[in-house]
Amino acid sequence: MSSTLSGSPTTRVPATTGMPHTPVVARLRRLRGVPDVRWAGLATVLFAVGGLAQLAGAPAGVWWAFYLACYVTGGWEPGLAGLQALRAKTLDVDLLMIVAAVVAAAIGQVFDGALLIVIFATSGALEAVATKRTEDSVTALLTLAPEHVTRLLSAGQEEVVDTAELGVGDSVLVRPGERIGADGRVTEGASDVDQASITGEPLPVVKEPGDEVFAGTLNGTGALRIRVERRAQESVVARIVSMVQEASATKAATQLFIDKIEQRYSVGMVLATLGLFFVPLAFGAALQPTLLRAITFMIVASPCAVVLATMPPLLSAIANAGRHGVLVKSAVVMEQLGLTDTVAFDKTGTLTEGTPRVTTVQVLTDAPLSERELLRVAAAAERPSEHPLAAAITATAHEQGIDLPEARAFTSAPGQGVRAEVDGHTVRVGSPAVLDELSPALAGRRITAQATAAVAAAQAQARTAIVVVIDGAPAGVVALADRLRPDAGAAVAGVQALTGNPPILLTGDNAPAAISLGTEAGIADVRAGLLPADKVGHVQALQQQGRRVLLVGDGVNDAPAMAAAHLGVAMGRHGSDLALETADAVVVRDELATVAEVIDLSRRARRVVTANLVIAGAVITGLVIWDLAGTLPLPLGVAGHEGSTVIVGLNGLRLLRAAAWRNASHPR
Repeated sequence: MSSTLSGSPTTRVPATTGMPHTPVVARLRRLRGVPDVRWAGLATVLFAVGGLAQLAGAPAGVWWAFYLACYVTGGWEPGLAGLQALRAKTLDVDLLMIVAAVVAAAIGQVFDGALLIVIFATSGALEAVATKRTEDSVTALLTLAPEHVTRLLSAGQEEVVDTAELGVGDSVLVRPGERIGADGRVTEGASDVDQASITGEPLPVVKEPGDEVFAGTLNGTGALRIRVERRAQESVVARIVSMVQEASATKAATQLFIDKIEQRYSVGMVLATLGLFFVPLAFGAALQPTLLRAITFMIVASPCAVVLATMPPLLSAIANAGRHGVLVKSAVVMEQLGLTDTVAFDKTGTLTEGTPRVTTVQVLTDAPLSERELLRVAAAAERPSEHPLAAAITATAHEQGIDLPEARAFTSAPGQGVRAEVDGHTVRVGSPAVLDELSPALAGRRITAQATAAVAAAQAQARTAIVVVIDGAPAGVVALADRLRPDAGAAVAGVQALTGNPPILLTGDNAPAAISLGTEAGIADVRAGLLPADKVGHVQALQQQGRRVLLVGDGVNDAPAMAAAHLGVAMGRHGSDLALETADAVVVRDELATVAEVIDLSRRARRVVTANLVIAGAVITGLVIWDLAGTLPLPLGVAGHEGSTVIVGLNGLRLLRAAAWRNASHPR
């Protein structure tokens, strides 16, 4: 091994010193980092001190001072935001709450107004925490990638450079204990790599030459030389952060509807408040109780909890899905995923791994060599070729530990295969068409008939047959196939159980191959031989039947059908750029089982949104009726209204927990 794979590390993961921090302490530190939490905490402390001073019989000026300080610390931010909205000719609920608190103080109810400020500031802090946790849960991945890496120069020298300076094709050295700085492929060395931050795999994975590695993952005890395949801004972690940031900036349909009616509702609420104040006064009612009732009405009728009911659950679900390898591009998508009742799968690269693999190596009866020798000769001839089938044959030989001899006089003809000199023999490896080019003397011999029969048997099993000819005589047949993903069967069963409808296979492959694979995956409805436009037609036909179709694919040919479907999900690891851009969600680590899991998570989020709206609506209705039909004490109205806002916010945050994904993975 090269000497560059030794030496002292340049960028190790720093060791933790001092006393270990408990999760609770770490969580409290994160909370203190949110400005809204600090202001709400300060307002709460001032309110508590003012309340204690009032109970202790201190002069009124003392506890008034603490209450007014509570007004300033807890109310300046929402008050400023409300004034800015008013300047833009928009009536903000925040401003209405501040006005209610100020009016309460003006009529001597400073305790009630301070209580309103504290609870309102607390609900705002909860919303800020939800947003911050949604961002942090994914953007934390960026901090995993080191800022500096060791780049290897052509002369064997090393230089430490910024990760952002790496280009495709650069070679970097990762020493034991360092984090990998770029997506790439191992060219030298072997090590265990902890890639849980990207793939979620609980145990380190052995990485050897040819294996793919990701930026931000942690190298184990070995040293690795890696060839960079993506720039820093195009790495998996960077794409995760970009997509989730875009998702967080969107609003779900329910939230858009709430935003649309909020302005009209707020104006109507203000007019009703004015009516509750001026109409009784016109009939001789007393000023203070009338004003108090009107202010109580404005507080309890405000739609704070309704506004907070939708986005926190959906954003929490997006963050949770992102941590488990599914990037949902918007809150709209997260809301609509749960409505899916039909899932259509592409075949190649979606249900299958997308790369051919050798399934059988058959030596003809009259050929004087073993299966291992046949594979050795075929792989040696194919090694210089760039064809995927050649790569599959060569990879199989390497996996079996076969040393390949050098191939000389190599030539390649598109559609026909390769020719090379191996160990002094002329070797041809190509399609069954090479049998038609044999000398007439071999046309009727048994070995030729054996080759033809082996080809037919392989093709009958929907496999690709490659014929190996040595010195002009057929020697064997290598069969290859695109292997079904290990989790495809379970994923198909999970989708069917969740949606209640059997999934559909849409593929451009031939019917025998498609039916064979569909049977293996558990899909009975197989539609084969489809062009991209045909896939679109099948999706639209399903939609005309009232189905809500989710299409799962990976290639350029899947993009039109993804765009036509209600929703599209792309396989992220090897998916085409067009498919990834067109899709509404991306399965980063190509785990098909997560398709059903994210649909179920969406349904859980929709249930939480519904529960939040019911809670908010019921509390507002009950408090308004109480205030209009009886006498609702202002402190109780404040506690009930703002308490419902806090409950709604906390309910939405439940979907950030890992248990929410586990429950989605194992629905009842």
